[in-house]
Amino acid sequence: MRVVEVRVGTLAPLGPANIPSGIRKVPVAGSVAALAHGLEGDEQGDRRHHGGRDKAVHAYPVQNYPLWTADLPDLAAEMRPGAFGENLVVEGAVEADVCLGDRWQLGYALLEVSQSRQPCWRLNLRFGRTDMARRVQDTGRTGWYFRVLEEGKISAGDTAHLVARPHPDWPLDRVWHLLYCNTLDRAALAAFAALPGLPERWRALAEVRLSSGRTEDWSRRIETPQ
Repeated sequence: MRVVEVRVGTLAPLGPANIPSGIRKVPVAGSVAALAHGLEGDEQGDRRHHGGRDKAVHAYPVQNYPLWTADLPDLAAEMRPGAFGENLVVEGAVEADVCLGDRWQLGYALLEVSQSRQPCWRLNLRFGRTDMARRVQDTGRTGWYFRVLEEGKISAGDTAHLVARPHPDWPLDRVWHLLYCNTLDRAALAAFAALPGLPERWRALAEVRLSSGRTEDWSRRIETPQ
């Protein structure tokens, strides 16, 4: 896995309601420090749901962009690296190639795959489509988040080296299938909830599904507020 671009963004108005958002990120020339709560100079408009230890650095595969262009030719001009607000534009790996808990040495930083991105309605505003978050969820082209285990500088052109893979049975496409397709697979939910290092919100999600026998309502996350 190689980093094509490193990107950071500052807060700017997004959508008709001018919601503060850092989704429009720009490439960084030279190196940038990967810190415990995100890349140096990167900002998020909603710190409750974006950023923080479990969502410190967002990576997105460059291989996904031609697929989006084929699906949404009217947005071809938008479908270029950085469109999804990623910090790292990566090549050589997609969601199916990356597992929860993977540890990657990237530049001088040690990163750990913490979770897939759960798309939210800000993507609808970003692309001017009411169904964009739903499309990202349905396709599984979500990208993923890294925790920063050891802070250090990273740069475009750096190659990530896999240091450890503690959960080889949990590639991110399996996580996607459990979260959004076969959502009430009790055996998989129990195994998922027991994974060491799983973000507590995801552990709670799995436990609620197990106890209630129901899938949570996604509308507040993927439908743009009126």
